[in-house]
Amino acid sequence: MLFRPATEADLDRLLGCVVDESISWAHPDRLLSFLESRNYRYDRIWLAEENGEILARAVWWGFAGEERPLALDCVYVHPSVEDRVGLAAELLRHAHAAFGRTPEYHVFVSNGWREDPKASAAIAWRWEAAGRAGLTEELERLRYAWTPGSPVPEPSDRLVFRGDDDDEVFVDAFRQVAEGTLDFHTRQALMTMDPVEQAREDVRDNRSMRGERSWWRLAYDKSGDLVGVALPSANDAGPVVGYLGVVPAHRGRGYVDELLGEITRFHAERGVPGIMADTDAGNVPMARAFERAGYENVSVRLVLSADPGAA
Repeated sequence: MLFRPATEADLDRLLGCVVDESISWAHPDRLLSFLESRNYRYDRIWLAEENGEILARAVWWGFAGEERPLALDCVYVHPSVEDRVGLAAELLRHAHAAFGRTPEYHVFVSNGWREDPKASAAIAWRWEAAGRAGLTEELERLRYAWTPGSPVPEPSDRLVFRGDDDDEVFVDAFRQVAEGTLDFHTRQALMTMDPVEQAREDVRDNRSMRGERSWWRLAYDKSGDLVGVALPSANDAGPVVGYLGVVPAHRGRGYVDELLGEITRFHAERGVPGIMADTDAGNVPMARAFERAGYENVSVRLVLSADPGAA
């Protein structure tokens, strides 16, 4: 069995790798589109090949222009393979060794996927393979959508929103918001990173998104104290709630609704066709804030990641 990154000469065969299970995957239109945008790259697509036949394919997504892949997007194993779990796990291990890291694995499924035998079966063997390859931390994220016709929150008279061109001002705000956060990824990062370093990484990641840096806002109360951060942004699919959070001293006063309202108004005033947002299933206060703001839970994103405390 040969494990290797793909090349442009593999394109026709890559397009023939078809997943017919109830799970998100790198289908031909997505593959071609993201190869063109460079969110996919041939060196981020790994193959398991035998006698010239592709028996497994794994596709990673990343920001265009960034060297590191950020997330595993698709795992395919040919139906003829008896041990799908074993082959997929070996393929992922080879790719991780080449990358020098273990990117997360993201899968989109519909609500109620656990009660859907086809969806749960499609996820089960992939989850086992990813676990064998080092992705042992499980997270379920709820995807919300706001669409035109949904309520647009009224402006608050408690907060003043303004931008700032200095990234270090946002680094300090992100650092404060991260204290005591319910966000899984932030808590996980803080297990191995200095809080300022982690905040700088968050700022860099948000700057890499398609949203304009000039959209970012800091929220202050009438006395001038920092209350929180509100970042409207965008990704390849369109407008998103990029980032929001309240600093610890001002939590429990309903400010999360006003921060989310600011982001929603900003996008709505631009006449966007919709706004997407994610939050951890365990972050109940944020999920309730989305629902109060007229966002609907439309799907679930399952995420597997490496344990930052593992050797």
